Amino acid sequence: MNSSEGTILVVDDELEITELITLYLEREGFTVHTSDNGVHALHIAESIIPDLIVLDVSLGRMDGVEVCQSLRQGACADVPILFLSCKSEDRDIIRGLSEGGDDYITKPFSPSQLVARIQAHIRRRRTRERIVDEQAVSLSFSGLEIDFHRLEVRLNEEHIALSAKEFELLSVLARHPNRVFPLEELYRRVWQSDSMGDTRTLMVHISNLRKKLEMDPTRPRWVQTVRGFGYRFCPTNNCEETIAQP
Repeated sequence: MNSSEGTILVVDDELEITELITLYLEREGFTVHTSDNGVHALHIAESIIPDLIVLDVSLGRMDGVEVCQSLRQGACADVPILFLSCKSEDRDIIRGLSEGGDDYITKPFSPSQLVARIQAHIRRRRTRERIVDEQAVSLSFSGLEIDFHRLEVRLNEEHIALSAKEFELLSVLARHPNRVFPLEELYRRVWQSDSMGDTRTLMVHISNLRKKLEMDPTRPRWVQTVRGFGYRFCPTNNCEETIAQP
């Protein structure tokens, strides 16, 4: 991937971290822009529309979650956002993913692992943008309609606003109704990388997806948990409670 193919915005108020990330990303051919505060970061993001944003949760007067909220309301609504956080900030991470973040990585982190995550997100986004015609244009299940060309979901004719990752999760599951996806496989399909044993990001996005789709998220009708195995999409109202391991 060369510099013409990838532009990254790194937002962190620790200079050593931004310099380290910049060094590794530029080695891989990315163009890197940096900012040490949320307000400045918003101006940069709106002007360059990066391919991905690395965003620290703990910033100054405007924290990373607030920056994410603002980004999702503007021209960067679909740009992948990868949060950086300390392990003690789990609550902030859950809040950030709920507000439109795509993924997170905890400090201290491996720079090479961060680069791999970034590359995977960009590949996934570009793959999504090149949806081929041989795929189903849309799917319909008992009032739930998924339009893969417009990237839209409607439930009982009402538009359901999903984040990019929520749409991708629903798409993978709905294209294979009744199939049980283990957590690691589902993570790889949507994030295009291994979870490194941490699938909390996936579970938060599933939870958010259910809140938008389900009448009762604690008793999901569409996206169901198969205990001990993973998740599946139920295309009818009478999916069985148990299912054999795929």
